Amino acid sequence: MALDRAGCLGLDLRDPLADHRRAFALPEGVVYLDGNSLGPLPAATAARLRQVVEREWGHGLIGSWSDAGWIDAARRVGAKIARLIGAAEDEVICADSTSVNLFKALAAALRLQHNAAPGCDVILSERGNFPTDLYIAQAITEVFGGRYRLLTVPGDEIAYHIDDGTAVVLLTHVDYRSGRMHDLADLTHRAHLAGALTVWDLSHSTGAVPVDLAGARADFAVGCGYKYLNGGPGAPAFVYAARRHLQAMQADRFAQPLAGWLGHRAPFDFAAEYEPADGIERFAAGTPPVIALAALECGVDTVLAAGVEPLRAKSVQLTQLFIDLVEQRCAGLGLELATPREAALRGSQVCYAREDAWPVMQALIARGVTGDYRSADGGAPGILRFGFAPLYVRFVDVWDAVEALREVLAGGAWDQPRFMARRAVT
Repeated sequence: MALDRAGCLGLDLRDPLADHRRAFALPEGVVYLDGNSLGPLPAATAARLRQVVEREWGHGLIGSWSDAGWIDAARRVGAKIARLIGAAEDEVICADSTSVNLFKALAAALRLQHNAAPGCDVILSERGNFPTDLYIAQAITEVFGGRYRLLTVPGDEIAYHIDDGTAVVLLTHVDYRSGRMHDLADLTHRAHLAGALTVWDLSHSTGAVPVDLAGARADFAVGCGYKYLNGGPGAPAFVYAARRHLQAMQADRFAQPLAGWLGHRAPFDFAAEYEPADGIERFAAGTPPVIALAALECGVDTVLAAGVEPLRAKSVQLTQLFIDLVEQRCAGLGLELATPREAALRGSQVCYAREDAWPVMQALIARGVTGDYRSADGGAPGILRFGFAPLYVRFVDVWDAVEALREVLAGGAWDQPRFMARRAVT
């Protein structure tokens, strides 16, 4: 059916990942295009959580920290994520939230720069970066007593603002509003030429877009577990630190300032003085959320089963098909493409700006097509955001979503009071 519907575009849309859709418990009658905000439930997760709760916790009790491997879960899952982002297994650990990990990584980068390049005082980011990243950067400048300042510029001007005053370049790899993707390797190289370090937010990349942190010689990175990694709402995040920086940090007790007990060299010695672990474990802080980590591991396994390169190939097809069909079927209906047309410049989402974007999206959701809405800067039209997670989104879903969008716009179905009311979560 997908081939017939897309045949008008002359595309070959055979789907080598079709069988992976069975790995998810997807509701009937819903085209789910919001996996870039919250991935769906993997079919294996419920049984795994029952095992953790009923057997490991219920029967094993505290012994399960050792017997069931709870104490190693943060490293074990981190090592799996490392395979998705081009990192070594001992460079990634799961802990806390993306915001907390960003604080840790940014602080560590600045501490390293304070020793290596004391004259650099700029944290460079883009003006449209995800708000929490900018909030954390603002907070860091105060924690460091005004020693550093945050400079934000348009995303397409980042390369021109990296200079010898830049301490850290802080960027999100794939923009959450538009889906525009930075050239991670190029910008990292430019930062290093200027003597700066990089901190990358991979929240909208990991599990959908190939990332090679080692090949790019990236310095630090963070990312969340509940989008393309399908780890569930509020899933633990991850943090990456290049091994060369972990080695350089060994002499600095508080390079990572959240000195929690599980980041200690020997946490069960219960020493009064903090001595950080030598490796990535120093980025741990408090007790890991074992149940949440179990769910995240199930989600990460769904991505590893397919492989990032096949996922990227299908992602490009899905997003291109959506753009082409919208141009064919929705011409003149007030949609302005906000996502790059060039596949190499976009992640796994397609976004359109439109007046009344909020009620349009609510009308689509009511018809069984779930995307989401994002506000735009400066009073510009809002954003209709559609995420294409290649593990479970089918080509037929793209056709059906575009037809629903055309019907909602052409018939004015969105213009009803029930679609106008805002909800707390958009």
